[in-house]
Amino acid sequence: MKVSKKTDYALRALFAIAEQKNSSISIRELSESTDVPRRFLENIMLEMNKAGWVSSIPGRYGGYVLAKASNEITLGEVIRHFEGMIAMISCVSVSNYEPCSQESKCYFRRVFLNIRNLTAQILDKTTIASCLMQEPIKKEDIFKEEFVGGLGI
Repeated sequence: MKVSKKTDYALRALFAIAEQKNSSISIRELSESTDVPRRFLENIMLEMNKAGWVSSIPGRYGGYVLAKASNEITLGEVIRHFEGMIAMISCVSVSNYEPCSQESKCYFRRVFLNIRNLTAQILDKTTIASCLMQEPIKKEDIFKEEFVGGLGI
């Protein structure tokens, strides 16, 4: 599964807002701190406002704040909102299921169903707050010997 730029940008914005605790952050500051183009970010913020994750505070000193507690927003709900599905292939998706002519004799479909289920379980348990309690991943963590050579890619 690979998430789109829009989902990536939405998650960046949610985390940046959550880091502010109870103070608001302007769209300009949000755009600069997350490295997201402002015009694109404005549309994402409108969507997240409608979804009930953020609230906008009008005025000169306004900006955005979380509308829900950071421990009530899961990565799963955000990704589903912007991506439509978590499954890697549509024949195992609940929200975007598309039948396949090979379903009755497909041997690898179960693997993708298991991946979907495990991914959904992890994303649905992971909140903005729980992520903020961890240290960011370092580049060397990604390239650890036990994960290279196809095992973790």
